[in-house]
Amino acid sequence: MGGSGGSGYVPRSSSAGVDRLVQQAGGRIDESSYNVQANDLLREALKEINQRDPQKTWAYINALKETINEGIEGTVDLAFGGSVRKYTYVNGLSDVDLLVQVNNTSLAQSSPQEALRHFEAQIKAALSNVAGVEVSSGNLAVTVSYPDGTQLQLLPAIRTASGVRIISTRNPEQWSNVVRPSAFARKLTEVNQANSGKVVPIIKLFKGLINDRKIKLSGYHTESLAIKAFEDYQGSTSHKEMLLHMCRASINFVKSPIADRTGQSLHVDDYLGAANSQQRRQASESLSRLTQQIETADAQRSIARWQEWLGDE
Repeated sequence: MGGSGGSGYVPRSSSAGVDRLVQQAGGRIDESSYNVQANDLLREALKEINQRDPQKTWAYINALKETINEGIEGTVDLAFGGSVRKYTYVNGLSDVDLLVQVNNTSLAQSSPQEALRHFEAQIKAALSNVAGVEVSSGNLAVTVSYPDGTQLQLLPAIRTASGVRIISTRNPEQWSNVVRPSAFARKLTEVNQANSGKVVPIIKLFKGLINDRKIKLSGYHTESLAIKAFEDYQGSTSHKEMLLHMCRASINFVKSPIADRTGQSLHVDDYLGAANSQQRRQASESLSRLTQQIETADAQRSIARWQEWLGDE
C-alpha cells in the first residue's frame, strides 16, 4: 500500500502558494485585490464622465435660444430641468431638458401647442442644412438630436410664483397644473447626502451599463429607482457594492409604477404601462441578466469583465 514517494501530500503553506498560482493562471485574484481593482476602474470611469467638456452642449443651447427668439417679441429664458439640474447628466446617455419660459414674450398668450409649433418650425428652419441633426416633436417637447449623441429637449413653460406650468400630459392643448421639479431634486440630494455622496455617481454608472444593453429606462425613472434603492440603504458605500445593489433592487422596483413627486404626472414611468405590464417584465428580465453578469464577475473575481464593460481594455 505504501511507497516512499508520490503520496501527493503538500504542506499547508505550499498548498496556499499552489492555489495562488492556479488562480493567477486562470485570471483570478484574491478577493481584496479584486475589490480594490474593480472600484478603481469604476472611479476612473466616473472621472472620465465628469471631465467631459460641456462647452459643445452650451454652444448648442445658446444657438437654439437665438433661433427660438427670432420672430417673437421679447426674449425667452432657458432653465435646466432633468439630469442637468440633478447632476446626473452623462454626455450621450442623458437628455437635457430645457424649460423654455415664454413669460414676457409675444407667445405668453399662446396655447401650449402654438408655442411648441413655433419652436419646432424655427429650429427645423435653422438646422435644415446641418448634417446629422434630427428635429422631432411630440405633444410635450421638441427634441433636437446631434450626431455626437447629445439630445436637447425643449419644453414650453410658464413661470409662476409657486412653480412652473408646462404642457399638460392629460390634455396637451392646455397648460399643466403647477409642477415643482425642485421637489424631486431636493429628495435626490437628501438621499445622496445620506449615502456619502455616492448615489449620484452610481446613477451615472448605472446609466452607462443599461445603455450598453439597450435597456430603455428614462433618466427621470432611473433617478427615481435610485431614490427607492438607497433611501433606507445600510450597506457598503463602495462603488461596486452600491452599483450591484441598485441593479438588484431595480429588478423588482421596475415592475410597479413609481409616484411622481413633481406633480407633472401621476407616475414617473407611465411609459412602461401598468404594474407587471409586458414592458415592465421585459425591463425586469434585462436588469436581472445584467445583475447576474455582475454577480458572476464577482464570483470569478474577473477584472477583465469590468474592463470590458467600462471600455478599459
